[in-house]
Amino acid sequence: MARLDPHSYADDTQVETASLALVARVDFTSHTLHADATLTFRAPGGGRLDLDTRDLAIARVVDQAGRELPFVVHPPEPHLGARLAIELPAATAAVRITYTTSPDASALQWLAPAQTRGGAHPYLFSQCQAIHARSVLPLQDTPRLRIRYTAALTVPRALTVVMAAAHRGRTETGELATETWEMPQPIAPYLFAFAVGELASRELSPRCRVWAEPAQVEAAAYEFADVEAMITAAEALFGPYDWERFDILTMPPSFPYGGMENPRLTFLTPTVIAGDRSLVSVVAHELAHSWTGNLVTNANAEHFWLNEGFTMYAERRITEALEGADMASLSAALGRRELDESIARFADRPEMTKLRTHLAGVDPDECYSLIPYEKGYFFLAAIEAHVGRAAFSAWLRTYLDAFRFQAITTEDFKAHIERGLPGALAAVDAPRWLDGVGIPAGVAAPRSSRLAALEALGATVPAREVAAAWSATEWSLYLENIPRPATEALCRELDAQHGLTASTNYDVLVAWLALALSAGLHDVLPRVEVVLGAVGRMKYLRPLYTALAADPRTRPLAHSSYARHRPAYHPIARSMVEGVLRTAP
Repeated sequence: MARLDPHSYADDTQVETASLALVARVDFTSHTLHADATLTFRAPGGGRLDLDTRDLAIARVVDQAGRELPFVVHPPEPHLGARLAIELPAATAAVRITYTTSPDASALQWLAPAQTRGGAHPYLFSQCQAIHARSVLPLQDTPRLRIRYTAALTVPRALTVVMAAAHRGRTETGELATETWEMPQPIAPYLFAFAVGELASRELSPRCRVWAEPAQVEAAAYEFADVEAMITAAEALFGPYDWERFDILTMPPSFPYGGMENPRLTFLTPTVIAGDRSLVSVVAHELAHSWTGNLVTNANAEHFWLNEGFTMYAERRITEALEGADMASLSAALGRRELDESIARFADRPEMTKLRTHLAGVDPDECYSLIPYEKGYFFLAAIEAHVGRAAFSAWLRTYLDAFRFQAITTEDFKAHIERGLPGALAAVDAPRWLDGVGIPAGVAAPRSSRLAALEALGATVPAREVAAAWSATEWSLYLENIPRPATEALCRELDAQHGLTASTNYDVLVAWLALALSAGLHDVLPRVEVVLGAVGRMKYLRPLYTALAADPRTRPLAHSSYARHRPAYHPIARSMVEGVLRTAP
């Protein structure tokens, strides 16, 4: 027996799932899915099959002939959920599991009509990364075992289903509708994704469509109008796009991430809709995952940097191709600041600042940070600097081709790059990057003329004509570079000159509000309250709750705000905010 993923009961001596067929009824009254999941195996087999579940009520298990199979749902273990153990007769080709999800399924967020823009219909969406698919599906919930799937979801007739898969049709009977879907490419289970709500769409190109609630669909279509150019630029860098479509779903405000790279249907936070296309780098990141993460996937969460480090590298190559080297350097400079902040946040758990982590007994959501993103990026950038852009780009193409539709480990990466770029790992001291804490000394800082101009300003208030030409990244870097705590006088002048409290660009607004709170500028508290009630993206919740909780005068507001807004936050975001409040001084 060998469990190769510390976050899964999947045993490599047992049968392996090749495909999933889901038939489910979405019940908005009980906040549950009533479902049958049929798992078909790569090869028939017998003996015990261990599946991952979390809070699923298992009613029945049968084989491909409909014969009842004995099963046991074991007591849940921390972080993992409950092991569903099924006894398979010899030569079992498939099993069908009848079950109901919990109203508190960790992958699902149910929104009342009042929590939507339209206000007339409920909304449901899934978020399965990192190990939440098991709260929706009984399966081997490890990225090591990629699966194809079909799905038939029955919902109220007034609602639309969208899914990270190819649409195969819709039928309507009475007050219900059933939509069918197929994912023909094998995916990691954490990429299983769907949403149900009152939705509208607009075509952006022959292979890209944007979905959103009707009240927001035109704004979303405007914001993401240049996505086809991004796809074309990415294909020139990394090879053909292998997923046929790149559709986008603009999520409700409670969505906890900037984006989620579900193949064929990327989920994006509505906070990127700034009206001026200034925050669409999030789209570039999720698109880059189509190669780095979705095409080549980490085998488990201990190798998460293989997804995110490569994707930050790919994102910045796309940015450079479309916007120039200066903008890519600004992004890297902001990434370096965020990396340093993340490393400082794990000062009491330095082992979490390694690229290759050891996570037995650790919830991957608990240790989530930007370290695998940015430290991974700077590691790959160091290799590129040593071997040269041309050699690294050529190797990257061979890497993506060699591991296409596979899940790999850091050892697989090392072996491949050693064959393609011999000596490169030793030249950059790869063990220090992969297994050392923090970031190696002497890592070259990103440089560009625009970055130098920002650094020269220091804590000086920029002239209006200078700041008028800044991107959101430049504003974020400028605000992050001001020493903490800032002076109240500086903050008042900044706001008077540039109207930052009124900004509708959340990257700029939240960076400003965190700075102002550090200066004790309590004039911004009403705006902070509005933001905490309007967004659920953890990138914005963390700094604002951290700043409020750090000051004894505003700490009560942090707790009262969270109590008021908690019902609208996603469970993943609730856990993060509660951690911030629990560890505040």
